[in-house]
Amino acid sequence: MKQEETDEKYMRRCLQLARNGQLLAKPNPMVGAVIVSKEGRIIGEGYHVRCGKGHAEVNAFASVSKEDEALLREATVYVSLEPCSHYGKTPPCADLIISKGVRRVVCGCIDPFAEVQGRGVKKIREAGIEVTVGVLEKECLELNKRFITYNTHKRPYVILKWAEASSPSPLPLPQREGSNHRDSPNNSEKVIANITIENRNNRIYCNYKPSVAYIGNLPGKDYQPLIISTPFTKMLVHKMRAENDAILVGKTTEELEQPQLTVREWSGPNPEKLVLTSQPTKAGEYATPAEVLSHLYAEKQQSLIVEGGAKTLQSFLDAGLWDEIRIESAPFTVNKGIEAPKLPDNLRVIKVEKYVNTIVTYERA
Repeated sequence: MKQEETDEKYMRRCLQLARNGQLLAKPNPMVGAVIVSKEGRIIGEGYHVRCGKGHAEVNAFASVSKEDEALLREATVYVSLEPCSHYGKTPPCADLIISKGVRRVVCGCIDPFAEVQGRGVKKIREAGIEVTVGVLEKECLELNKRFITYNTHKRPYVILKWAEASSPSPLPLPQREGSNHRDSPNNSEKVIANITIENRNNRIYCNYKPSVAYIGNLPGKDYQPLIISTPFTKMLVHKMRAENDAILVGKTTEELEQPQLTVREWSGPNPEKLVLTSQPTKAGEYATPAEVLSHLYAEKQQSLIVEGGAKTLQSFLDAGLWDEIRIESAPFTVNKGIEAPKLPDNLRVIKVEKYVNTIVTYERA
């Protein structure tokens, strides 16, 4: 196996380990570390379990047995994020690596945190240890996109999320007779078979979806929320909430729908609830997207989900304050409703999930 392939193999294990710290490592990044002997055997591994506790490298070295300690001098340390070089709640991991006298260190990406930013790599190299940086860099950056956005852009990572249905389509979709829901396995295959996903110029198009899409009923005397998500995709939304720090809706959505905005269909902490309104009158209410992000940055909150309504979502799009857009499209039509936000031009598709509904995730191009 070539060295490049070997490095990627162990870096993938680092990423796998790092994800175990998703809920408890915050506001620190998720980091995994693997120690490999000269003969190619993993002799230690670990991840950053909880903020304030040992970092991934500390836990990896602690897992090395006494019998294998003699192998460290010829070992390679793989770590998904550059080892820290400063004293915080724990001592510098760069110093620990140097003290163990390993032969080589492989980092997935540089740490953007102001106290690090290449200093860890520099310190290790100056100690005479070979350092390779950038193995599976894209994947390592993606893993900690919230932490990285917070430290580089000085604001939280912003996810815009909505569900939409189409206006009447000339292409009728099959419906299971006697059923008004599409979570039946038998019906799911029939519906999905009539949805064609095309990628044209990095934009997703569905054959049943015309130029207008709706995300909810029009406010009025007889207002009723339009339920577009299925039980399964609702669970995915709650999982996403558990993975992010805060969630925001507009004042109209709050008053008409009184959403709980919790993770009741998943497990984990509920995100902080915020409201966007032209006239803030109490804590948790803000007048502009910039004010919301300024508050969250000051509170060291690294991510925000904006769930609606359409006007609120559009205000973040117009301000250019977004990083990811997640749209759930339903295979049915509605005759009236609130028009969905207008997608910007500077985006690209990064993920398409086909269930009964189709979920398309975009990022900035």
